[in-house]
Amino acid sequence: MLTAWLTNSHFVMLGLQLVFALAHSGGAALRPWAEKHIGPRLYRIFFAATSLPLAIILVIYFFNHRYDGLQLWQIQSLPEVQVLVWVLSAISFLFLYPATFNLLEIAAIQKPQVHLYESGIIRITRHPQMVGQVIWCIAHTLWLGTTFTLVTSVGLVLHHLFGVWHGDRRLLLRYGEAFVQLKQRTSIIPFVAILDGRQSIKWQEFVRPAYLGVTVFVLLLWWSHPLLYHATSMIQL
Repeated sequence: MLTAWLTNSHFVMLGLQLVFALAHSGGAALRPWAEKHIGPRLYRIFFAATSLPLAIILVIYFFNHRYDGLQLWQIQSLPEVQVLVWVLSAISFLFLYPATFNLLEIAAIQKPQVHLYESGIIRITRHPQMVGQVIWCIAHTLWLGTTFTLVTSVGLVLHHLFGVWHGDRRLLLRYGEAFVQLKQRTSIIPFVAILDGRQSIKWQEFVRPAYLGVTVFVLLLWWSHPLLYHATSMIQL
């Protein structure tokens, strides 16, 4: 049968991504209302308590089913591919995680706020998390080469592309003309605003604990990958 490779896990992953997208983007859309009624800190706690467990489930399910479906290509034995995948993965994390600089706000230790950032990696792209996710998906789809990974990557990229529109819309509603001006000075596609002269890189802005933390995280992730495979395999999802 031609579709025997199309396992249920493909659809389960898309369903899990849809639930996460609804919870994450829906929670972000409710932020102004929620902060008004329950306060920024309590909103942040509820938002994290909803999003983080769903994200963990997604990660575990991906690890456990990454080789499901049809094997489209198999190039893991090529040394240059191994290097490329790790380089792309490291770059993806540099975009993904320093996008939010105030870690104390994320943990609700400080009062969480919505900021108009225009420094560091924001000068390269206004939506670094989207760019980082696209790079991560390219690297892992290249490495694994399965239809399950391809479906996962398509779902993740579509969610982040929606996040670009949704994020810009929320900032426009909150900041109005100030965001319009920031939008004119930045770009979604990396380096476009720099190449056409609207923006310039200031390297001193990259000397931050967040970037050092991501570098250490990438090294730890490289070291702990076998442990992650083993740990996730113990949880049946």
